[in-house]
Amino acid sequence: ESGTHPKKLYNTKTGVFVGVSTTDYSEILSKNLNIEAHTSTGNAHSVVANRISYLLNLKGPSVPIDTACSSSLVAINQALLSLQKGECTQAIVGGVNAILTPNLHISFSKAGMLSPDGRCKTFSNKANGYVRGEGVGALYLKPLKDALQDGNQIHAVIKGSAVNHGGHVSGLTVPNPNAQADLIESALSDSGIEPSTISYIEAHGTGTSLGDPIEINGLKKVFEKVTEKNSIAVGTVKSNIGHLESAAGIAGVIKTILMLKHKKITKTLH
Repeated sequence: ESGTHPKKLYNTKTGVFVGVSTTDYSEILSKNLNIEAHTSTGNAHSVVANRISYLLNLKGPSVPIDTACSSSLVAINQALLSLQKGECTQAIVGGVNAILTPNLHISFSKAGMLSPDGRCKTFSNKANGYVRGEGVGALYLKPLKDALQDGNQIHAVIKGSAVNHGGHVSGLTVPNPNAQADLIESALSDSGIEPSTISYIEAHGTGTSLGDPIEINGLKKVFEKVTEKNSIAVGTVKSNIGHLESAAGIAGVIKTILMLKHKKITKTLH
């Protein structure tokens, strides 16, 4: 809670950036042959963000973002770029994931992506897949000087960000450790933070026997030299609440902010 009343955002250049990717609700409606006026708007990803802008009369960019599991993190990055360009003066950034039909669950299970026992065992030698989870989360972002001037309650400061893609690898869903290392180095460069000062990393950590080691190898490429004398804790919120897919990133950010607030590192389970 920033201490800002929604009415203060009325008719301002406030941006809305929302990570959203699934289409479960449209699958439910497809079984209903009665097409209504709200069928189209009720299923449009654009309206997830636009409805918020409409209800609160916000005049900044209103953008849905679908980059699968990174959707809400890319939404944060897009909000930061928009703030820097002056397209908006503040931004509401979030992600949402709702499991309303079994279709994706069945498909992911057949692809061998899901844990048969329903436990997300990240970084464990017993890791056997991820666990789908539901959730929604949002952050209110402002330039630091404006937040200080307006007397907002500041929970954390975003120092930098970066986005890239793994390019061509052995499979569509296989991560690229080199690209992940490049991404972290770009984010560190953007933030001006020395790698040796990092003490905690909130990892993607889906709990798969393929993805987890690749992610750790990507981290080692960046931090191995600077961690000879000091250690870095690594954790993931997915072992606690499951993989929220398009809302996974915002869940990890909120977890990290709460750890800063309470000065405790949440246990990674299993």
